[in-house]
Amino acid sequence: MSVAVGADKRTLYVGGLDEQVDEATLRAAFVPFGEVIDVQIPLEQLEQKNRGFGFVEFELKEDAASAIENMNGAELFGRVLKVNLARPTDQHAGRNFRAVWETRADELFQEPTG
Repeated sequence: MSVAVGADKRTLYVGGLDEQVDEATLRAAFVPFGEVIDVQIPLEQLEQKNRGFGFVEFELKEDAASAIENMNGAELFGRVLKVNLARPTDQHAGRNFRAVWETRADELFQEPTG
């Protein structure tokens, strides 16, 4: 699944996920609203735990709208979900995703002069 599909209003961003939530659990939570085509939960690289958000893609945009209406603010594993349309990946272009400490890392490790 590509998040760029969000442009056609079928792919949802689901935030606020507990670390116990996996793709099967997320699919089960959203399948009552319509046919779910794909579910993705990005994992942290080091610990392989979910990053607290995921994406759910529906067959029909009406089903996605129903899921937003019903699941935004709902609880899953004791956590309140934030559900809205996923932004296409091109809307993220040009943003600086470097960590704050990386922006000046080269300066920090230079030998003192003088």
